[in-house]
Amino acid sequence: MTTHTAMPNHKVHEGRNIKRFREMLGIKQDALAFDLNMSQQAISLLEQKETIDTPLLQKISALLKIPVEAIQNFDEEQAISVIANTFTDSFNNSSNAFAYNNNCTFNPIDKMVELYERMLQQQREMIDELKKLVERK
Repeated sequence: MTTHTAMPNHKVHEGRNIKRFREMLGIKQDALAFDLNMSQQAISLLEQKETIDTPLLQKISALLKIPVEAIQNFDEEQAISVIANTFTDSFNNSSNAFAYNNNCTFNPIDKMVELYERMLQQQREMIDELKKLVERK
């Protein structure tokens, strides 16, 4: 597994992290605002701040039931990098990556034949209907 270090001059955006966690939990801004005795606009402004005062961060953390450290340390770029590397590693380590989850419970060729036979039957029925129409005239 690859270890990642923070990028120089790259700061974690605590407000954006609050927004991400809030949205993942399905909590609206106005619901969080109500619990914090704030306005929805205040929450919106809070989510735009790079850093948030520790006492307020602790309240938000308790309401969201997420550790303060998660809000302070979550870095989306690093998370994406870890996920991408994990996917790449598992892909490269697989001897047959495309047969990885091949638990097919039916034979695809049988299904194609079945579909073809249904199409042929529909075509025969259509031809019969057309013959009847032509005979009527």
